[in-house]
Amino acid sequence: MNLFAVKPVERILAESEITGEHSLKRSLGPAALVALGIGAIIGAGIFTLTGVAAATNAGPAIVLAFIAAAIGCGLAGLCYSEFASMIPIAGSAYTYSYATMGEFLAWIIGWDLILEYAVGAATVSIGWSQTLVAFLHHFGIDLPPSWSASPFQPITLADGSVVYGVINLPAVFIVVIVSVILMIGIKESANVNTVIVFLKVAVVVTFIAIGWAYINPSNHEPLIPPNTGTFGEFGWSGILAGAGVIFFAYIGFDAVSTAAQEAKLPKRDMPIGILGSLVVCTILFILYSYVLTGIVNYKNLNVAAPLSLALEKIPHPWLSPAMNLAVLAGLTSVMLVMLLGQSRVFYSMSNDGLLPKLFSDVHPKFRTPYKSNLVLMIFVGVFAAFAPISVVGKMTSIGTLLAFVLVCGGILVMRKTHANMPRPFKTPLVPLVPILGILCNLALMLGLGWSNWARLIAWLLIGFAIYFGYSRYHSKLQA
Repeated sequence: MNLFAVKPVERILAESEITGEHSLKRSLGPAALVALGIGAIIGAGIFTLTGVAAATNAGPAIVLAFIAAAIGCGLAGLCYSEFASMIPIAGSAYTYSYATMGEFLAWIIGWDLILEYAVGAATVSIGWSQTLVAFLHHFGIDLPPSWSASPFQPITLADGSVVYGVINLPAVFIVVIVSVILMIGIKESANVNTVIVFLKVAVVVTFIAIGWAYINPSNHEPLIPPNTGTFGEFGWSGILAGAGVIFFAYIGFDAVSTAAQEAKLPKRDMPIGILGSLVVCTILFILYSYVLTGIVNYKNLNVAAPLSLALEKIPHPWLSPAMNLAVLAGLTSVMLVMLLGQSRVFYSMSNDGLLPKLFSDVHPKFRTPYKSNLVLMIFVGVFAAFAPISVVGKMTSIGTLLAFVLVCGGILVMRKTHANMPRPFKTPLVPLVPILGILCNLALMLGLGWSNWARLIAWLLIGFAIYFGYSRYHSKLQA
């Protein structure tokens, strides 16, 4: 049994029927790719985890954390682009790893992607829940804290007392709704998606423009709070830890890389699309976090919906419900994409024999992997119901960072094993860029602390048990 058996790129392409007349039309220019990236990046992270990272790690220096995270994303994005132009297949980093580093590492990254997509969706659902609570509160409807929060998440009431929830029912509700939509196969129309993207960007820009006048300069002093004596709790190590946490805000930028086969001039347009969208979003994120920590002291931002908290301090009654409604729409869209992506990764792994057949069973009427979506609904629903946002957010970030490390490593392998394969886009300065990508993203992983490494290792050990107990015996590649 060869654990590092590679699935040939030619076989991957053949299985996906990507040949001459089936190739994608090259119609996207650099402006369209930048817009695609901005729409994909601005989402859950900026509306959910910014406050947590500021309150527990970086303080007002969260603005510097966004820059550090953007550098890691940019380096990984250049590596993603080369893979996407060579292997334009569904399955994301799982497929890339199968073609470069062998089945075992492909399994690891496929298992790891559950942390990015499924646990990420749970993180978003918790932010959705708290945003809904704030939205309803504006109209005099107050959901009981015990039924809208995790039993491990402290809630500070208006009188200053602290209580804990029992179960986060609104988060479970939205997980079920989105899962059912995916099972019956209702897709977002292009027009609806465009409106949601516009709303997400408008929320950030409007908050910056209106909120700037309500900044209290004392909330930014000092910009970098002194370290408490614990690694990751403020100071420079807190900036590194904060970058690892709010890295979640950049998840989605790789959507640009998946459009490589539709770019008019990939060699020119791909780096413009990736780096351009990252630069624009980083500027918006810096301004957003600066205004957020200027309106609300960072010590009070350890909540799942920090924007709602800041809006309460701006004396414009119409602003809070309007923006919270837009955020709810944006978060719903992000959940839809994450759960869709997870079911498609499972579909690819099941087709390769690494997961049971139920994950690739397609509904006879709806033509969707409905059993996979049902399993995911239960798994994500449990996390949404009981896990605090700080834990699931960090699990998502560390899982995604590991995927980026492996993708960067895959470029180094691919340049050796498939040196002559056509590359519409080539990662510049190889091996420097992939090596820097590995080091930068590893540094962000280290900043997340030992407890998150322990969770990651435990998660991977469960994955090893499944691989050696089931997957290697059912692999179609090694049959």
